[in-house]
Amino acid sequence: MRQRVVHVALVAASVALVLLAVPLALAIRVSFFTEERGELQRDAMAAVIRVSPGFAVGDPVELPPGQSEGQLGVYDTALRLRAGSGPGTADAATRRAAAGTVVQQRTGGELLAAVPVSQGERVIGVVRASTSTRSVWNRVLLAWAALLGAVLIALAAAVLVARRQARVLTAPLESLSRTSQAVADGDLAARAATCGITEIDQVARTHNVMVQRLARSLRHEQNFTANASHQLRTPLTGLQLGLEAALASPSTHLRAAIEEALEHIQHLNDTIDEVLQLAKAEPALPVATFQPAGQLLERAERRWHGPLAQDGRRLHVALDPAATALPVPGRTTEQILDILLDNARRHGRGTVTVTLRDMGAALALDIADEGALTLDAKTLFERGTTTGPGKGIGLALAKDLADAAGARLRLTQPAPTTFTLLLPHTH
Repeated sequence: MRQRVVHVALVAASVALVLLAVPLALAIRVSFFTEERGELQRDAMAAVIRVSPGFAVGDPVELPPGQSEGQLGVYDTALRLRAGSGPGTADAATRRAAAGTVVQQRTGGELLAAVPVSQGERVIGVVRASTSTRSVWNRVLLAWAALLGAVLIALAAAVLVARRQARVLTAPLESLSRTSQAVADGDLAARAATCGITEIDQVARTHNVMVQRLARSLRHEQNFTANASHQLRTPLTGLQLGLEAALASPSTHLRAAIEEALEHIQHLNDTIDEVLQLAKAEPALPVATFQPAGQLLERAERRWHGPLAQDGRRLHVALDPAATALPVPGRTTEQILDILLDNARRHGRGTVTVTLRDMGAALALDIADEGALTLDAKTLFERGTTTGPGKGIGLALAKDLADAAGARLRLTQPAPTTFTLLLPHTH
């Protein structure tokens, strides 16, 4: 990429220099030859002034010094050289000048100017000034050499500028490439930096948005796997225990066992729906189905009484009579309640108490046990806070569910450990 940028810059600079240098070189050539013709004519005119009226009768002529490499001579009407230097016999240009015409021409390897000398209306002689074209070409070649040197200097400067600009342009792209490679290697926290170049910054911003969305999608996917594993384990265990108990006791009423199993299966379906909703890029839990808070707590008591009793612990549910008929988002509240009860079973001790209170603007569900919290309350709802069987998934999932449903979950007190779920009243 860097070499390509340098190559493009050099091609552009070379084309520009050629387009500038070629016309300039031609202009130098034309200018030098035009200047030389003018110089010859001035020398001839200066010599004409030195020719006196007596030249026609043989008076001598004292010519001014001409060009060191040229010739300057005066010819009489017989077209013979009388003074100065030049051909002994007048050439064609001199003969035309003798007819009264100023002549400038390039013939062979020579530039010349011939000016007639007049006395009254009569031509009494001709002044001829000439120089070799080689001397003019020498000056032209020197000027062209200087022009070529300037072109080479400009080209060298263009190379330096092109290399510098190539570094400026390619450095952000190389950085973006390294960032992309880091993302490909699994570092989803890598972000492309801006550099001040609008187009490249736009690519960097687009890349960062892409990585951010990819990271969010991957996080949702990972969370879905963890959430599903965490949330399905308890209902499946309850279903298994109920069925095993029904098989183990011949006197068990099969209809009641089947109804209990169906309730567990329905709870499993609700759990799957909730977890799938949270797995979306923009989680939003459906809250169209509401249930009376009292019925929801009765079902939770049936699900958790047995598991806690197996551990030698009690489950106590305290209901505010005025709050039992109030509607709550059933599936979401059940999921959060199951997580908090499972958390109390795994990490707490003693009796687990569930209290339903009407606080006017909201319903409050308190889940308390007789244990003491040992974790930092600031990081309690972050994933991976604990390293136990759930690996810090439960409380983080419960908070995500509460936030998506417009509820609030917080730690009320660390000892005895008490969590409170605040559910806004629905009208």
